[in-house]
Amino acid sequence: MTEYAIRMEHIWTSFGDKIVHQDINLCLEHGEILGIVGASGCGKTTLLREIVGLQIPTQGEVFVMGRSVKDVTASHGKRLLNNCGVLFQKGALFSVLDVFDNIAFPLRELGIKDEEFIKRIVFMKLAMVGLSAQDAWLKPADLSGGMIKRVALARTMVLEPGLLLLDEPTSGLDPILSEDLVGLLSQLHRDLKFTAVMVTHDLDILRDLCTKVAVLADNQLVAFGTLASVLSCKHPFVESFFHNNRARRVFQYIAKDGVYAASPQGAGEVQEVSHG
Repeated sequence: MTEYAIRMEHIWTSFGDKIVHQDINLCLEHGEILGIVGASGCGKTTLLREIVGLQIPTQGEVFVMGRSVKDVTASHGKRLLNNCGVLFQKGALFSVLDVFDNIAFPLRELGIKDEEFIKRIVFMKLAMVGLSAQDAWLKPADLSGGMIKRVALARTMVLEPGLLLLDEPTSGLDPILSEDLVGLLSQLHRDLKFTAVMVTHDLDILRDLCTKVAVLADNQLVAFGTLASVLSCKHPFVESFFHNNRARRVFQYIAKDGVYAASPQGAGEVQEVSHG
C-alpha cells in the first residue's frame, strides 16, 4: 500500500452546530504541492491545522507520513511538528528580534547551544532565500513586504522540513514580488523535494507551482486533482473562481470537446475530478 505524504479519510469538522467539513477525502504523494482554494470561512486554514495535529477532526482520520495524527505519541508528535514548516500569512516574525534571531529561533527551541553551528545555518538559509548577511541584523520593522516573506520562509526552512504548510504566501505582495516568491518556492522545491500544502487564491501559484488543487465549497471537497481536472468541474464556485475573465487570461484556456482545460503552461491531463 502506498505511503502517502498526507492522507485524509472521511474528515468531518464541526464547531458546535456549525459543520465546516463534511466527509473530506484526499491523498497527496511525497514531493507534490497542493493548493487549497475556497471562499472565506470555508475551513481552509482549519484543514492545515488538522494536518499537523493542532486540531483534531470531529470525525475521520488524518495520516501524515504514514502515521495517524490522532494516535501519535507525545515524542512522535514533536518529531512530526519538527518535520513541518509553517509559513504564516503575514510572516509572524517576532518584532523584538532581529532577522538572525528570528531564523535561529527554531534551532534554539530544539536546545541547540552551538552558536557557531547556528550562525552557519542561519546565514546559509538567508542566502537560500536571496538575502544578504547584512540583512541578518535588521529588525522586522525595517523590512519590506517581500523581505518579510523571505525571512519567514528562511525560518520555515531552517529545520529542513519534509512538509511545508503555507497560508496565502503571496498575500500583500505586489505582482513583481509575488512572481519572485513563486520563483523562489519553485527553485527550493526542485532542490529540496519537500511536500507542500498551501492555502491560496493566487491564480499564478495554482498555474505555476501546484501539482494538485483542492476546492472547498458547501462544506465539501467539490474538486480535487490536477488543475486541468479542476477546471472541468461544473460546481458554481469553480465556475466563478476559475472561469472568470482574469482566470481565462492566466490559464490561457483552450477548448477541447466543449471542456476548458489549461494550456501546457498549467496542468496536465484531465483526471481525478470529484463533484462531492
